[in-house]
Amino acid sequence: MADPSSYRPKPGQIPDSPGVYRFRDEHRRVIYVGKAKSLRQRLANYFQDLTNLHPRTRSMVTTAASVEWTVVSTEVEALQLEYSWIKEFDPRFNVKYRDDKSYPYLAVTMNEEFPRVQVMRGHKRKGVRYFGPYAHAWAIRDTVDLLLRVFPVRTCSAGVFKNATRTGRPCLLGYIGKCSAPCVGRVDPEEHRELAEEFCDFMAGRTGTYLRRLEKRMTEAAEEMEYERAARLRDDIEALRKAMEKNAVVLADATDADLIAVAEDELEAAVQIFHVRGGRVRGQRGWVTDKVEEITTGALVEHALQQLYGEEKGDSVPKEVLVPALPDPVEPVQEWLADRRGSGVSLRIPQRGDKKALMETVQRNAQQALVLHKTKRASDLTTRSRALEEIAEALDLDSAPLRIECYDISHLQGDDVVASMVVFEDGLQRKSEYRRFQIKGFEGQDDVRSMHEVITRRFRRYLAEKEKTGEWGDDGQGDGLVGEATDALQVDGTQAGLQADLQDDGFQTDGLKNEDGRPKKFAYPPQLVVVDGGQPQVAAAKRALDELGIDDVAVCGLAKRLEEVWLPDEDDPVVLPRTSEGLYLLQRVRDEAHRFAITYQRTKRAKRFRSSPLDDVPGLGDTRKQALLKHFGSLKRLRSATIDQICEVPGIGRKTAETIAVALAQAAPAAPAVNTATGEIMEEEPGTMGSGGEPVTTGAPDERRGQET
Repeated sequence: MADPSSYRPKPGQIPDSPGVYRFRDEHRRVIYVGKAKSLRQRLANYFQDLTNLHPRTRSMVTTAASVEWTVVSTEVEALQLEYSWIKEFDPRFNVKYRDDKSYPYLAVTMNEEFPRVQVMRGHKRKGVRYFGPYAHAWAIRDTVDLLLRVFPVRTCSAGVFKNATRTGRPCLLGYIGKCSAPCVGRVDPEEHRELAEEFCDFMAGRTGTYLRRLEKRMTEAAEEMEYERAARLRDDIEALRKAMEKNAVVLADATDADLIAVAEDELEAAVQIFHVRGGRVRGQRGWVTDKVEEITTGALVEHALQQLYGEEKGDSVPKEVLVPALPDPVEPVQEWLADRRGSGVSLRIPQRGDKKALMETVQRNAQQALVLHKTKRASDLTTRSRALEEIAEALDLDSAPLRIECYDISHLQGDDVVASMVVFEDGLQRKSEYRRFQIKGFEGQDDVRSMHEVITRRFRRYLAEKEKTGEWGDDGQGDGLVGEATDALQVDGTQAGLQADLQDDGFQTDGLKNEDGRPKKFAYPPQLVVVDGGQPQVAAAKRALDELGIDDVAVCGLAKRLEEVWLPDEDDPVVLPRTSEGLYLLQRVRDEAHRFAITYQRTKRAKRFRSSPLDDVPGLGDTRKQALLKHFGSLKRLRSATIDQICEVPGIGRKTAETIAVALAQAAPAAPAVNTATGEIMEEEPGTMGSGGEPVTTGAPDERRGQET
């Protein structure tokens, strides 16, 4: 625990102007980001008697080891910079709403020649129109199924579309009238785009005009005694009305607005948002956050607005936003919203009428969400705390291991040897900090040696970043430590430098620090390292740490056979009870590391099976490789072609053709493929063309025999 007075800046050093400030911990990781109209007055509130601070604020300032700030010219700029830094640094003490990216949208890809209707999640893409979000993906599919009868827009994937174009046969939806089948030319691109525009107009709330037009056409068909067409139009109208019933009218004046409600207690807050378009509720979402700082309802609303509109532009930001409490001050937030939309935005508290009644409904949803979340969370939080305490007690640790890293080795009979590193913080997965490694120090199967290499590389990076950030001080004790470790450990069999040793899929080597001086994530050490294995693997991990001079990281191993926990230099394992929450957490960590490692190993193996001599030709991408194979039919024919014949392929110049000819001449011909059912030797090499013009590998087995670890 740090004393805030040890890093408190002098009052005269802090400017009396708007700005954004950052608190960092002893590992230089940003733990809190805030903005202020006056940096001097705001920061002075943190450096006072600890007994006068809110418990969460007190925890933050005692965890921090330094504070820094950036001056801006206006409060709007401070708001924008605060949002950017929160997204970049993910500070642990800031309000962070969970589940933002989990909500599905109904999306229409207007940026394609033939727009497609589909379910999308995650970040929004340019040129795609979105409707929602919806609580469940099945709700989108039900709506689309009703609307496709009237607006038969394409819903198939690119692969299905190309296959139908090639074969000249539409998919099932094309046969039953729920797709206009642009893949086989039933409609041209302009007609299909017009259908997609009508679909979007209907989803955007412009329903009355279209329904009246359909009713008029139905009446005309009946008068002309075209009863079958009239019946189809009648069914279309019924389908549209059913789709409209799913979104009842809530505001009679066809308002476009977002309503935000907050339910909170001392520890947590739940936020609910209703998206109203054309007077109808078009989407709903909800977030829950831990109140890790002392915060008002208005500040919670401000954070929700940042989360909701930080990545939005144009009409995605409505003209009207209704909230339970206004941020203080409200003018910068309104100006920021107007800048995102491109026109004025009304941010206010509803006082009467339909909007106030709807806000009460949103508020009840927020309250129910908070109650439901606390019901689920109570046992979960208690269980995770108990698990960490049991691990600390069993391994004789000074404190609960809040950050656990687990490592696993995976290979197939000694080929494609890889390793994984997974991270759990506070008993929960931290997937953004997962890493994977290629074992390159030696060939063959040796799990113990592989584990030693991986631990060495990971913690050598930690020491390098620690030295670069100056955490060892100016006494010279840390000077040269990384260099000594590099001299002692020759991972790839040569006297390679630190940058070369770290060059693999798990590490970036473009500098040890980011441009702003922030250390990479490997500067943050774990309290506990778990390895998948028994005594040998644990001894290898411990030896790697000892060689690097690291003595403040605990190590243990979890053996699969009897689920025994092994400690360094111990002849007997620690046996946790089968009902232990600590054992259950260690199993989850170990199994996640195994899953992550084996997924990477399978990916590398599949890539190796699909490899070709053309992969070694510099500057030759997938498109031109496919063009070559499609032109010649196989690698065998391509290898026997002359340079002039290779130049006949579109996009292949003479210099590239000469490079291809040299690469194929140097590469040993692949072994002939064998039909495993008949024993027949196939004439073509791997790389022959399939019926769809795609290269297929005929010589590689579907699955190699052997144990996969």
